[in-house]
Amino acid sequence: MAGAGATYLFGTYSSEIKTTIGYDQTTINLLGFSKDLGGSIGVLSGLVAEVTPTWFVLLLGAALNFGGYFMIWLAVTEKIPKPKVWQMCIYIIIGANSQNFANTGALVVSVKNFPESRGSLIGLLKGYAGLSGAIVTQIYLAVHGNDSKSLILLVGWLPAAISIVFVYTIRPLRPVKHPNEGRVFHHFLLISIVLAVFLMAITLTEKVITFSKAAYAGITTLNCGRQPGQIGESLGYPNKTVTSFVSLVSIWNFLGRVFSGFVSEILIVKYKLPRPLMMAIVLLISCVGYLLVAFPAPGTLYVASIIIGFSFGAQLPLIFAIISELFGLKFFSTLFNCGQLASPLGSYILNVKLTGPLYDRKAMKDLTAKGLTRSQAKELTCIGPWCYRLPFIILTSVTFIGALSSLVLVARTRTFYKSDIYKKFKENTDNI
Repeated sequence: MAGAGATYLFGTYSSEIKTTIGYDQTTINLLGFSKDLGGSIGVLSGLVAEVTPTWFVLLLGAALNFGGYFMIWLAVTEKIPKPKVWQMCIYIIIGANSQNFANTGALVVSVKNFPESRGSLIGLLKGYAGLSGAIVTQIYLAVHGNDSKSLILLVGWLPAAISIVFVYTIRPLRPVKHPNEGRVFHHFLLISIVLAVFLMAITLTEKVITFSKAAYAGITTLNCGRQPGQIGESLGYPNKTVTSFVSLVSIWNFLGRVFSGFVSEILIVKYKLPRPLMMAIVLLISCVGYLLVAFPAPGTLYVASIIIGFSFGAQLPLIFAIISELFGLKFFSTLFNCGQLASPLGSYILNVKLTGPLYDRKAMKDLTAKGLTRSQAKELTCIGPWCYRLPFIILTSVTFIGALSSLVLVARTRTFYKSDIYKKFKENTDNI
């Protein structure tokens, strides 16, 4: 999974695309939607995994990853004629879609190998996918410094190389319950938390100390995400602080993933609480973070970054675990990827059709107030707390409706979760 999180780095190089090619914020949001679309439409990888071996799935994903991001790098470095917007969208869809092949190859096989620990396992693997953004970022900072164009090329070849190197390591096995299985997963959890705490310390230190290129080669930080950096910029924070916001979202995104995976598993096994109940709680918590962005006060963006990052990360393991429990593991390769199809629709409506135009409208008002025209400004930038207020109020309302829907699912699955949902896997293990 160390190569499956490159899409989280879009926020790091999107400004380079915006400046070099001359896109406005609406177009950048369209590219962001295309990235989400490519990353969410994983039905193809699921269907391929149903009829082909795991090594083929990983190799195909590696080819798509390199092809998509390499074309973006050629466009940004002006080695090819300036592509049209729809062409850039296709490039980023292809590159982002490759993560589904890595996810399907690694995560689905692992869940089938350890069916009784699926919650913990999904939380760990999706968390490591988020941390892969930190790994790629540090390699980029150590080798290329602050050259965002080189990051695009690195995102193209490094994850592909990882998939190729470990192509025969990941394979399906007959599930056998080991007495120390839970302890092993908890050891991985401890290592993950220590790493995340270290990253948090480095992020806070960066606010005070400016690290050299050589220093970046020996430490780790996170710099991924898309909107947090732009929100910080609109509120007038300096670049170093903006980077901290993006890093906080990424770190707590990881912590949310591992936390929800392990805690929801404990709640099911010990207390028979429905997993959708935790989903409803997570969605309600995220509403608090969105409101802090909509109505910011000095310092509240730090808290909002933590809340949003944690709650967003916590949703992913819960969604995939719920799908595996309600629909089984027989066709989990396809169902796992179908579960991601809801993301592009919400991203397109809330981000491309809502946030982008509202942001550009506010930015144009700022330009007009300064006596400038669009042709005189290299890029549109909105400064002020009102830039993202209305979009985040709407996002809060939509998320609250999602929380209510999760509570309905809790009521409908309460009897199911009261039973032993892992009974058949225990019987199969006993018969081996």
